[in-house]
Amino acid sequence: MGVKSLIARGSVLFSIGVFFALVLNLLQIQRQVTVFPPEVLASLFSSAWWIPPSCGTAAAVIGLLYPCLDEKLGEELMYKREWSSVMRCVAVFVGINHASAKIDFANNIQLSVSLAAMSIGLWWLFDRSRSGFGLGVGIAVLATFVTQLLVYNDVYRYTEPDFLFVRSWLPCVFFSGGVTMGNIGRQLATTV
Repeated sequence: MGVKSLIARGSVLFSIGVFFALVLNLLQIQRQVTVFPPEVLASLFSSAWWIPPSCGTAAAVIGLLYPCLDEKLGEELMYKREWSSVMRCVAVFVGINHASAKIDFANNIQLSVSLAAMSIGLWWLFDRSRSGFGLGVGIAVLATFVTQLLVYNDVYRYTEPDFLFVRSWLPCVFFSGGVTMGNIGRQLATTV
């Protein structure tokens, strides 16, 4: 694996992460799930300026880490990877994020359990590797902790926090996002 290939894959993953951050964060802001102080918001799609580059960097790291870990662990993939499968994974991830913002449940526990089932289903349908599950859980824990720190320090807030300053379904979205970026990274590793 050459340095040029690594840079190309990292750049593509960064761009995808920035795009997802802009689109999916806009959905959360429009539904008033997250609220930023007026001075934090920038003009770019009404999103805080630091979210797209942060998500882009995370996407690049995650997408490059998945194939490296697969190789180091000798992990055999459960099925032949192809772009149509990766695009279906992206669609399910966007659907999970959309469900977290748009679908009204009687309570947050129902929403959290439903999103957890959908996130595990995404992993089962499009990954099924132990490394993918482990990285997904690790990403969910780390990203949720960082989000809790940001909320605690008043960088932004959730309108109805129910789990240590954040929404209880947030780890599910991070888990499915990690699995999705890992699948994109794995596919890019086979083609670039």
